[in-house]
Amino acid sequence: MNSRKDGLTIAVAIATAGRRDILTQTIVFLNNQTRKPDEFFVCPARPEDVDVEGLSAYEGTVEVLPGPVGLPHQRNVLIAACKADIIVFFDDDFLPAPNYLAEVEKLFLEKPEIMVATGFVIADGARGPGLEFDEGVAALAGDVPPRTPPIARTFNGYGCNMSIRLAPVRANGHRFDENLPFYAWLEDVDFSRQLAPYGTIVWAHQLRGVHLGTKKAGRSPGKRLGYSQVANRIYIRRKGNMLWFDVVDGIGRNVLANLFRSLKPEPWVDRRGRLKGNLIAFRDLLTGKIDPRNILDM
Repeated sequence: MNSRKDGLTIAVAIATAGRRDILTQTIVFLNNQTRKPDEFFVCPARPEDVDVEGLSAYEGTVEVLPGPVGLPHQRNVLIAACKADIIVFFDDDFLPAPNYLAEVEKLFLEKPEIMVATGFVIADGARGPGLEFDEGVAALAGDVPPRTPPIARTFNGYGCNMSIRLAPVRANGHRFDENLPFYAWLEDVDFSRQLAPYGTIVWAHQLRGVHLGTKKAGRSPGKRLGYSQVANRIYIRRKGNMLWFDVVDGIGRNVLANLFRSLKPEPWVDRRGRLKGNLIAFRDLLTGKIDPRNILDM
């Protein structure tokens, strides 16, 4: 696909797992975009994660791509399929403002030095019990953007809404690191830093949306995530894609939160499982066996 004469081509890409209904709602919600995507791809972890019939309510074509289980694997499938100039990764529960894609195109046209852009999250249900779809729509409808939205440099994009210029990705063979399995804690940091040498990474407040932070039914076992909270940071730092301060600070905050909140955990978080995973990771660090892939055996 060549660049359009009047702008850039844009692909929307969603990796999804186990959230069939919210995925359908999110994709149909994307009918709200004033600037339609030139390509639209979904990569599910399993075929049953997509309601193909339900997607017919989307006013365009959505291509469903089979892929292996694991967020980096799925995102790499999406990158490989994409022919557009810009790929916009949305989580399966991210609701963008109607002008989101139009603002992405404008931003990347006006500022060719931008490699990665992440938007302003009006409300983020991932930091709590999650938001219902109607709550997210209401939060988006009530948003009042600043008259002159700021654009600031940032260390990395936030994976729930992250736009990437694909020219350097294709030229240099960059991919999401598949050594970060399953949910791939902090894969957005690692990928963003791969592109940092080619230009800037920005936080653009004109790109606005709501992250529902949808939780699966019940409380997900936390041991794997707890292990990843430690192991992934150390692994990414060893690659040179994270600052030591951020490693120590991030691990410290996660471990302390898991420790103290395990006494009275939130209904939607397995704090004791996460703490157990933290401790296993520290053991592996001391014995020289720490590796993000160890969660595959948990």
